[in-house]
Amino acid sequence: MKTSAAALDLHPEVDPTDFANAAINRKLTPEEKIHLLDQMVRIRRFEEETGRQYSRAKIGGFLHRYDGQESIAVGCASLMGKHDHMITAYRNHGHALAVGMSMNECMAELFGKVTGCSKGKGGSMHFFAPDKNYWGGHGIVGGQTPLGAGLAYGLKYAGHKGSCMCFMGDGAINQGAYHEALNLAGLFDLPVIFIIENNGYSMGTSQCRSSAFKNSLAYRADGYNIVWDIINGWDMYEMRAKLSIAVDRAHNESRPTVIEVMTYRHYGHSIADANATKYRTPDEIEQYKKENDPINLWKNRLVAEGVMTEERYKEMDKAAKAEAAVSSVFAEESAFPEVSAITEDVYYEVDEFTEAGRTGKHFFND
Repeated sequence: MKTSAAALDLHPEVDPTDFANAAINRKLTPEEKIHLLDQMVRIRRFEEETGRQYSRAKIGGFLHRYDGQESIAVGCASLMGKHDHMITAYRNHGHALAVGMSMNECMAELFGKVTGCSKGKGGSMHFFAPDKNYWGGHGIVGGQTPLGAGLAYGLKYAGHKGSCMCFMGDGAINQGAYHEALNLAGLFDLPVIFIIENNGYSMGTSQCRSSAFKNSLAYRADGYNIVWDIINGWDMYEMRAKLSIAVDRAHNESRPTVIEVMTYRHYGHSIADANATKYRTPDEIEQYKKENDPINLWKNRLVAEGVMTEERYKEMDKAAKAEAAVSSVFAEESAFPEVSAITEDVYYEVDEFTEAGRTGKHFFND
């Protein structure tokens, strides 16, 4: 696959052979590097705990695990500032934890409890934290992409120097809503970063059998006059170095970017994907786990740099496992929502008794 010449030529200071020395990465302190690893480990142990609880029938419905893709959410979240926002699809647990949501509120949501981040009404695919500029997971394939463009439009309209990172899987790039969002982003110069987490199989169909493309999925952005690039998602330094270019473009040029991040999910499309080892061979899965696990690669890099020790990593891992286990206890002991709450939190205007909620008039008063 080719990378975007446009993206690299505009920022020659990013050496594609030495991402560790990119300006954004040189700023990282040893503790900040360790924090990135800790965040990835916490996501991995949380997801493993969700698998255990699903097998106990404590979690119902769909469950899309993020194992293997942790460096993407963590790397992106590490670049967010006051006016940077994030919106994603249904594989949203990793992004939620990366922006600072607690394991307790996330696990409780999976259990359908009132202490969950969406008061037990959203479940696995609908984590939200507006106070952290996190506008949630969305169950409709590609449905979040026009919303991401809308968030970016709002930032530009308000005069904020910011961006909206809009995540999707590789299967979403064939949805009409995505192309409509690209058109508007390119037409209106919106500070949106469309991030394709390409794990190769959409739900269960290989990319070569599901998508027609030239060079890469991101290359389609060229038709909308939008700069695009490709990132090896298991490399934290590359993730931050290249994404920082897109963030800078959004902040200072108010222009969109399409980023295709190459990654791999360790498990099926969802927990109910019974064919996960049939459309992918067990050998392929094990090879990716062995050679491209982002946690192992980042941990080994930090050990080589003298920033991390194996002993400290073991302590970090133990703490993450304990935190995940505690979140299950918290969720188990929390109450279910009252039946009467089913009509609450449907429309903000009605719940908050705003003028629009009282009168039914939005924007227009005549």
